[in-house]
Amino acid sequence: MKLTQTLLDWYRRNARPFPWRSDHVDPYMVLVSETMLQQTQAARVAERIGLFLTVFPTIHDLAAASNGTMIRQWQGMGYNSRALRLRDAALAITERHGGVIPSDVDALLALPGVGPYTSAAIACFAYNKHVVVLDVNVRRVYSRLASRMATTTDVLSDELLAQFAQRVIPKRRSAMWHHAVMDLGATICTARKPKCDVCPMADMCPSAYVMKQGQRISKREPMFREEPQRIWRGRIIEALRGVPSGRSITITSLSTMLLGQHTQEEHKWLIGMIAVLETAGHITRSGRLVRLAD
Repeated sequence: MKLTQTLLDWYRRNARPFPWRSDHVDPYMVLVSETMLQQTQAARVAERIGLFLTVFPTIHDLAAASNGTMIRQWQGMGYNSRALRLRDAALAITERHGGVIPSDVDALLALPGVGPYTSAAIACFAYNKHVVVLDVNVRRVYSRLASRMATTTDVLSDELLAQFAQRVIPKRRSAMWHHAVMDLGATICTARKPKCDVCPMADMCPSAYVMKQGQRISKREPMFREEPQRIWRGRIIEALRGVPSGRSITITSLSTMLLGQHTQEEHKWLIGMIAVLETAGHITRSGRLVRLAD
C-alpha cells in the first residue's frame, strides 16, 4: 500500500532517537517508558529513564521498591501515582509471570494500573504484535488520513479508527509503523498547526490544507491561589523529597515552606491535600508530622 510505504520511508529518514527504540528491544524498558510517557513529554522521559533504570535495573528490583523509594526516583516526571502503579504492575509480573513481561494484550490488561492503551503499546513495541495502538497523536493522524476533517480538533470514533488501522498496519512491522505514526503526529501532523507543506502524506490526505483552526474546550481544573491543585500536590511531594529518607517535618513547617504568609483556611486546605496524598500512598502522616511514604 502506497500510504504505508510512504510513511515508513519517511520514518527511516526522520525517526526521533529515543532509548526505548532500538534493534534489540527490551520489554522491561518498554514497560517503564510507556508508563512514563503517559503524561510526560518524550524528551523529559529520555532524560530521566537512564537514571531510573540504573536504580531499578531489573523488574525484580522494581517490584521490591517501597512507595517512598518509587516517589523519590520519579522526581521530575510528575503525576506520582504512575510510579506506584508501575511498581504494582512489576510486582504482579514477578508473581504471576515469573518476571517475564507478557506479550498477550489480555494478560497485560489484567495487570494493575495497565489500561487499554498501555497493554496494546507494550504488546506492539516490545513484541511487535499486530495490534491497534491509539494515542492522541495516532488518533489525530488516522482521522485526517481516513476522512476529510473540517477542523484541526475533529477526530473519528475509536471504532472507525480501529477499522482504518487494521487496513494500514503492515504485517511484521507493527512497532515501526506505530512509531512512524506517532512521530508524524508529534512533528508534522500537529494538533493546532499541521505542516501540510512538508508532510510526506499530503498528496494522499483528504484533510491536507483544508482544515480550519478548531477550538478545543478544556475542563477547568480545581484551583488554589490561581494555580491547579495538581501543581500544589506536586509541590508538596517535591518539598518532602528534600527531607532525608525516614525523617519527618511538621505540617506547620510545610505550610510555611509552601505558602509563606497564609490564612487558617489555607492551612486547612493544605491539610486536605495532605490527606489526599496519604490516601494515594504518596506520603505518611503521624499527628502533626509528615514524610514521604515508606
